[in-house]
Amino acid sequence: MYGAIEAGGTKMVVALGDDNGQLFKKDRIPTGTPSDTIPKILEFFEGNDIEAIGIGAFGPVCLDKNGSDYGRIGKSPKLPWVGFSWKEAFEKTGIPVAVDTDVNAACLGEVIYGNGKGLGDVIYITIGTGIGVGVYCEGNLLHGMLHPEAGHILLPVREGDVTEGSCPYHKNCFEGLASGPAIKIRYGREAFELIDRDEVWELEADYISKALMQYICCYSPKRIILGGGVMNVEKLFPMIRRKTLEYLNGYLDTAELGDIDNYIVPALLDGEQGIKGALFLARSAR
Repeated sequence: MYGAIEAGGTKMVVALGDDNGQLFKKDRIPTGTPSDTIPKILEFFEGNDIEAIGIGAFGPVCLDKNGSDYGRIGKSPKLPWVGFSWKEAFEKTGIPVAVDTDVNAACLGEVIYGNGKGLGDVIYITIGTGIGVGVYCEGNLLHGMLHPEAGHILLPVREGDVTEGSCPYHKNCFEGLASGPAIKIRYGREAFELIDRDEVWELEADYISKALMQYICCYSPKRIILGGGVMNVEKLFPMIRRKTLEYLNGYLDTAELGDIDNYIVPALLDGEQGIKGALFLARSAR
């Protein structure tokens, strides 16, 4: 039996499951301060014979397993959590933990159980309240200096788009231009209220495709998986596929790009990719 935590800014999803990704028990705990939230998480796991716990956490978070700050949250906009250590929170329980980012956990879930299964090079992008990118490269999640923050690549602003972006650090980054909050700033309404306005999604697809073109050139993935609340707008997919090929402009000629409908695909796990990825991540903590 393993434990899993998908630590989000508004809620913590907690679960118990097995080696095969089967979830036995799952719950949602509102994200308050650490002193409010952690006791409820510990209570959920209490009394179960758990080998290890995998945690997919909002970041930035230290992922260096050999460092003293492993599992510690850095300069997060979620101020009460700055400096909080997931490792230290569970040390007194005696249960080992493995920590990665929430989007890396979701990427891992899709690679092991979903639309990236059998592939060694995949990127998973969540487009919702923020934009995060999980990178699975040559059979491993990519970390490096910290972890990829590819939702903050700078994009050319489309002519005529005069709305200030939503990111407080980079107004014209991918997240600043194409996240759910960016859509609301631009149009004054939530994304789900704009489904019938084609110009909204044509612009959204344009920004997403500009980002995908750069990811394809930089990471050379064998599949791109798109998830998150904004990607529930299904008509975005054919627009993104077409525009991505337009931006590549014939520069790359691969079998994957020749089958674009099976190259840029939706997430398969119905929102459970993060918690299932965290469950699988737990195995590395043993």
